[in-house]
Amino acid sequence: METWDPTTKSTLTQIPLLSVKAGPRDGAAWTQRLKEEYKALIAYTAMNKSKDNDWFRISAANPEGTSWTGKCWYIHNLLKYEFDLQFDIPVTYPATAPELELPQLDGKTQKMYRGGKICLTVHFKPLWAKNCPRFGIAHALCLGLAPWLAAEIPILVDSGMVKHKDDTAASSEASDVKAV
Repeated sequence: METWDPTTKSTLTQIPLLSVKAGPRDGAAWTQRLKEEYKALIAYTAMNKSKDNDWFRISAANPEGTSWTGKCWYIHNLLKYEFDLQFDIPVTYPATAPELELPQLDGKTQKMYRGGKICLTVHFKPLWAKNCPRFGIAHALCLGLAPWLAAEIPILVDSGMVKHKDDTAASSEASDVKAV
């Protein structure tokens, strides 16, 4: 944490650390881990809202809490770019971090794997391994997805690989092509 900027350090210290070392195969212990995950996500979301820095919404897509879906967004040049977010909890969780996916961006950047999985291997995975099992989903979003969006979305927008929804609508109207 010595090399992090003060904002990141402050944010990270406000996200509760988790204590239960359990994965999806661990029955009642996994239920306890999920409770901790939800508490950390609620704290992170509340902190973001209080700082007017709200940038994602996620929820478990199944009752077991092994599949998650939602939206994330990034503001660039005063325009909001919104993306679908999804990930599955690996069976070896929490030893293995979830692979965060932005399917709409699949193939648009080299810092992404097939299926829209964002590249977190170099910077985030060693950090996750060092802090297992204390890190959870909220930490993956804070230290994985947020910096990835900040680094990649401006480049994708400036290069024309990602267009704002209003730009797409305007060009469709100009060519009399209607989106279905």
